[in-house]
Amino acid sequence: MSVGDVAGLIAAIAFVLLVGLCAVPLLKLGRVLDETRESVKELTEHTVPVLDETASLVASSSTQLDRVDTVTTAAAQVSENVAALTSLFAATVGGPLVKVAAFSYGVRRSFGSLAAGLRRGR
Repeated sequence: MSVGDVAGLIAAIAFVLLVGLCAVPLLKLGRVLDETRESVKELTEHTVPVLDETASLVASSSTQLDRVDTVTTAAAQVSENVAALTSLFAATVGGPLVKVAAFSYGVRRSFGSLAAGLRRGR
C-alpha cells in the first residue's frame, strides 16, 4: 500500500463519516416533516366540518334575514295603514265629535245655570 492509497482510504472514511453526520439531521428533518404532515391532516379533518357548519349557518342566516325583511315590510305597511286610518277617522268623525262635545257642554252649563237660578228664586 502506498501513501496515496492510505490517503485515499482516509479520505473515503472521512467522507463516509461526513455523510453519516449529515444524514442524522436529514432523518430528523424527515420526522419533523412527517409530524407536520400529520398535524396538517388532523387540522384539515377538524376544519372541514367547521367550515361546512359555518356555510350552513350563513345560509340559514340569509333565510332568517329574508324573513325579517318581510316582517319589517309588513310592519311598515301596517303603520302606514294605521296612520291613514287615523287621519280618515279624525277628518270624518273628529270635527262633528268636537261640535257635539261643545254643544253638550253648553247645554249642561245652561241647565246648570237655569237650575241654580230656580233654586235661588224659590
